Amino acid sequence: MWDYFKIFSNPKKFREHGVLGMNARNYYIIGRNNKRSLYPLVDDKVQTKTLADKININTPHKIGVIEHQYEVKDLLKIVDGHSEFVIKPAHGSQGKGVLVIKNFSDNVFTTASGKQLGFNEVYQHVSNILSGLYSLGGQYDTALIEELVHFSDAFQNFSYQGIPDVRVIVYKGYPVMSMMRLATKESDGRANLHQGAVGVGLDMRTGHANNAVSHNMPIAIHPDTKADLMTLQVPMWKEHLMIGALAYEMTGLGYLGADIVLDKFRGPMMLELNARPGLAIQIANRRGLKEVIKNVDKYYPQDLTAEQRVDYVLNNAT
Repeated sequence: MWDYFKIFSNPKKFREHGVLGMNARNYYIIGRNNKRSLYPLVDDKVQTKTLADKININTPHKIGVIEHQYEVKDLLKIVDGHSEFVIKPAHGSQGKGVLVIKNFSDNVFTTASGKQLGFNEVYQHVSNILSGLYSLGGQYDTALIEELVHFSDAFQNFSYQGIPDVRVIVYKGYPVMSMMRLATKESDGRANLHQGAVGVGLDMRTGHANNAVSHNMPIAIHPDTKADLMTLQVPMWKEHLMIGALAYEMTGLGYLGADIVLDKFRGPMMLELNARPGLAIQIANRRGLKEVIKNVDKYYPQDLTAEQRVDYVLNNAT
């Protein structure tokens, strides 16, 4: 087992374990494989959803889009007939600005935590999104309204309130590393490792848990639900990896992260893509990305379809 403290406090140990650092990721991996002109395809959630629909990647259904301040007054018309939905900034990150409405009736919005909001409060939230309060770089933004995800009962005991998701790292079209992020009380129901969520490394062949961490330290039991994390198994594993492989076809990005949720009714759905995915996934898996990336460059075949690449991973990943 890795000695986490020694590895991540010692640059030599860091390199010996093949851990990909931020500078190497930015220069050697992102700089060489991701054209900056392609970034808008994943930085804008509305554009990402439109592209995904064209090649039949499963995503939450779009209810509406608000681009201008004068359109906010039409919010009630947009959500009319929908009792639950999510409002999110098109250019947001790390879950900031995401408002989950579990019930909407009689002009009362009830959030995932049970808090009741009036129209004026939700109006203000949407206005804040448009002003860029939650967007990357503070730029003017768009509010995306989409259907609420109902996460699978398979993860009922593994996440505290929030929806768990699978992060898949894709390199040159091959899914190469993955983890599941589980919300905790500390993370306020968000699947964000920096805010205290649990990261569970997943075996690339099976989708079964192989390791788990919280605040970069190994754990075996979820701090709130007390679930045995090593029993976690992601259903429909090939379908999860297919979303990652197809995301490469969709964007042309040679290195990306795909965030996927398992809906109890619609199966695996792509939430968003990232052209600059973080590196904590290595800690969750107790394995560095350098070795995996070298293997793809040296041994993995080229010119395969998305499904052929996924099948190759399922049969050959180590």
